[in-house]
Amino acid sequence: MGADDAREQPSPATDGLLDIAGNLSRYHREHEKYYSEAPLTDALALQRVARTLTALAERWSSAEPTSTPSPSPFAGAPDLNDERAIETSGVLFMEGGGEPAEISVIEAELEAHADRSEQSGTWLASAMETSWAMSEALLAYPGLADLLAERHRIIGNNWRNASTARLIALCLRRAVAIMRRIDFTPAALRDDLAGDRVSARYLFSAAEMIAHAADLATESAVLTHEDERRWRVFHDRIAHITGSGQ
Repeated sequence: MGADDAREQPSPATDGLLDIAGNLSRYHREHEKYYSEAPLTDALALQRVARTLTALAERWSSAEPTSTPSPSPFAGAPDLNDERAIETSGVLFMEGGGEPAEISVIEAELEAHADRSEQSGTWLASAMETSWAMSEALLAYPGLADLLAERHRIIGNNWRNASTARLIALCLRRAVAIMRRIDFTPAALRDDLAGDRVSARYLFSAAEMIAHAADLATESAVLTHEDERRWRVFHDRIAHITGSGQ
């Protein structure tokens, strides 16, 4: 391509690209305002689960198994329960029960969160690949010359968020796999307390995987929030060039 070709102005037939760019900078900017907050809600929920599992792991690292369980099947197991876990997630070990129902709920919610993250990440990566290719056409508009890096930075941050979402999914699924190495029935846990206490070590690892996923979600929110100014200045410039005022 020669220098004259590089400076060639878009023809009227290609000016529709600015309409598309204006539409994206209007509606996707608003969409990303939501996604600069939503991951923070996810992070809080994941941190709550991580705190629950950490509390139990800490309890099981030092508690001695009781030798005289209460005869009531509904009595709480003092050696297995931690009040922080009960308060944050309702996990209650009872003498006559098996695995607390809340453990299954936690695992199911983590798997559902992983599914959503993977789907979101896969879609976003595909969308950003298309956006990156399409944005090359913007190089033909001198009026956008000083904002080309800003537009590509938005795409780049979203691409990073796509990878982050898929990594979150991997972390959460591995955390569930770790949790499923543990027999959460009171009898099995008491045997473990009297032995190697491996359940506590597994649970610490699961909690740390979940906490890392929470940190990743927070980082994603930060990246998206950083793009707010970039979207604003890009949208304002498109409106100025096209005279749309929107």
